[in-house]
Amino acid sequence: MMNTNDSTRSPSAKIPVTLLTGFLGSGKTTLLNHLLNQPALADTLVIINEFGAMALDHLLVTESNENLLMEMSSGCMCCTIRGDLVRTLRDITEQFTDNNGRRFNRVMIETTGLADPAPIIHTLMTDPVIHDTYQLDGIVTTVDLATGAYTLDQHQEAIKQAAVADVLLLTKADLTTDELKAKLLARLGEINPSASKWEVLNGEVDPDWLLDLGLFSTQGKITDVEGWLKEEAYANAKVHHHCDHDHDHDHEHHHGHHHDVNRHDDHIRAFCFAIEKPISKYMLQDWLELLMDLVGSRILRVKGVLNVEGDEQPMVVHGVQHIFHPPVRLPAWPGEDRRSRLVFITHNVSKGFIEKSFNALI
Repeated sequence: MMNTNDSTRSPSAKIPVTLLTGFLGSGKTTLLNHLLNQPALADTLVIINEFGAMALDHLLVTESNENLLMEMSSGCMCCTIRGDLVRTLRDITEQFTDNNGRRFNRVMIETTGLADPAPIIHTLMTDPVIHDTYQLDGIVTTVDLATGAYTLDQHQEAIKQAAVADVLLLTKADLTTDELKAKLLARLGEINPSASKWEVLNGEVDPDWLLDLGLFSTQGKITDVEGWLKEEAYANAKVHHHCDHDHDHDHEHHHGHHHDVNRHDDHIRAFCFAIEKPISKYMLQDWLELLMDLVGSRILRVKGVLNVEGDEQPMVVHGVQHIFHPPVRLPAWPGEDRRSRLVFITHNVSKGFIEKSFNALI
């Protein structure tokens, strides 16, 4: 699962991939139409993962093999996937490279409706062919302020989409009341304390909100580690106590319609975890493997900057559910604090459980 030996080389300038996901009816089409006309996205290739609902009328549609390719006059392209993401990403590299070089420098993948984002994230993190060329830059989730609360109540996938996001784009504010909006924002803040939240009117999005969200910029330079980790957001997060038991990763409660206590997101935990002393590489590997075996599918997202014994440079880990991105060494510590720090978003796994599993191995 984790190979801490060879994959710690700093990535060269890989093609950043933005995953655009979101609730049904939350205005992704309008948003995409707006985005694709922005100069900042002129060199972006957009992959739309389901063709049915999209009507991008200003695009020229041409058939090519089994993928529908849509080419815009601005140099933006869209293709819908009718197959596997891996094959599509491999194909586009060849298809859109000509004598003048590659015709795109960034990829945006739009997933339709309530898709579970995890498989796409896993593919970007672990497929060797893709990993050599592409890197996950960020996950953007659109949330409809008018119906978002209902969607969160009804769909576990919606909670997951909100929990793994780097950015939440809030649409349709004009169709809700201030009171309902404040409630939903508070709820989103508990599900995902560190995501930036931007309100969007008529699909008008500032491209800067969505680009260069990851640890590496398009030039392969390392960006602001503290800003990526956003540990302080977790330190201030409200902690749920009503089912924070040590064994709480074993059960789910479904009591029909008594919401509040039994809403899906009442099972979401967001917290930070610091380790004072340097950790041995083997112990780190054992601990993460133990966690993945016991509760892997319930750890929605984990990010960390780690102090590994015998290593001057900090190591960065990033996982979504039971899959970890190959660890990366940073050139230097971002500040004076040399503790290992991890932030977790989990489903029914308490901070106490994470701490106990760590201490057990020590």
